Amino acid sequence: MPDSQYKLSYLETLMHLVKGNVGTGIFAMGDAFRNSGIIVGPILMLILGFVCIHCQHLLTQSAKSLRTKHQIEKKLTFATTVELCFLQGPHKMSKFSHKMKRIVNWCLIITQLGFCCVYFIFISDNIKQVADHHGFELDIRSIMTIIFIPVLLPCMLRNLKYLSPISGLANLLMLVGIIIVTYYSLSGDFAPISEIKYVPSLKSLPLFFGTAIFCFEGIALVLPLKNEMRNPRDFGKPLGVLNVGMSFVGILFIFVGIIGYLKFGETVMGSITLNLPEDEILYQAVKAIISVGVLLTYCLQLFVVVEIVWPFILSKKLKHNKHPVVWELLLRMSLVLLTLVMAQIIPFLSLFISLVGAVCSAALSLLFPALLDLLIKYVDKELTFFILTKDGFIVFLSLTGMITGGYESISSILLALSQEDEYEVTQNTTHSTTISYL
Repeated sequence: MPDSQYKLSYLETLMHLVKGNVGTGIFAMGDAFRNSGIIVGPILMLILGFVCIHCQHLLTQSAKSLRTKHQIEKKLTFATTVELCFLQGPHKMSKFSHKMKRIVNWCLIITQLGFCCVYFIFISDNIKQVADHHGFELDIRSIMTIIFIPVLLPCMLRNLKYLSPISGLANLLMLVGIIIVTYYSLSGDFAPISEIKYVPSLKSLPLFFGTAIFCFEGIALVLPLKNEMRNPRDFGKPLGVLNVGMSFVGILFIFVGIIGYLKFGETVMGSITLNLPEDEILYQAVKAIISVGVLLTYCLQLFVVVEIVWPFILSKKLKHNKHPVVWELLLRMSLVLLTLVMAQIIPFLSLFISLVGAVCSAALSLLFPALLDLLIKYVDKELTFFILTKDGFIVFLSLTGMITGGYESISSILLALSQEDEYEVTQNTTHSTTISYL
């Protein structure tokens, strides 16, 4: 977007960044701390949060370094940054540069479309809970079809600038939902102190890690947001958008997780909203408020996919077409329809999305940024022992995330397949656990 009037301000970018990270996963943090212990969990969340923010800085710094070195005027995407980095690396790695670009793009597409599919499931589940309580028997697939148009309309906005009010409203709704959940968690009695675990077992710790690592899965939005800023330098400064936004996100996740676990103890569910009383109108309203907030977030997650797919289609298929805007809108509609159909017809879709998302998200959040930094420092002969150790630790952490996240997802899939008849009864809890990586 060459016209500066369409560029994002500091506050608009901050709203997009926060909304892109504060999704339904925040309500799974109580369950995450149940698996980690009330002492170890917050400490590990702080460490993981710091590492993930550092990796997001590595990505933006790598893109800037490559643009400067190769005198590239065009702003780089995540995949192009990886491609250029491998291209300038050692010969054995440079021949894989184009393949690495494809891998990153597919990881981004799969992860973001996975988010969108689970959003359909999450919203429909919450609407069904409220409708059932009031005597309206609605099929879950019918609810998905009903919400298709409300989900689609914000996705027709082609510019992040125009999505800013939607992100602001979504943030407000999620904040209201969090405040009401916090109010309920702090009122009345807490769980018996004997139920609260302080340290995790070796068996449950991977489940915490699998949830926590994906709470900071906003790296897909980092470069698109920076590229759309009026003053991109404000993104990575000490008090820039990235540090301020992600610090707020991390503190919010830890706070909600602590009070959720202290309130409900071992009975805390995959989403804390499921622990709220079903017979009180205020807590029914919370589910509706959060559902609308999630609905308004869908368009932001889809934006990343459109940014990847549309330029490819435009350059390969529609280079001389006189109506590119019409085709872009059709693409957006098709992508929304695709996620709707997938959410409706694929058995245990959310569990398979969790498995693929576990691998893709850990790779995007940790593995690729660390590899970028290692390759650039190696080529520039700036690779010190400290950098090698630091980035090596991040690579190890990412592989651990893939393994633990994959373990959690495969276990859930096997359990669902073995109890297929009971899955429809328990799907609300399963969905809430599955979407924790969002």
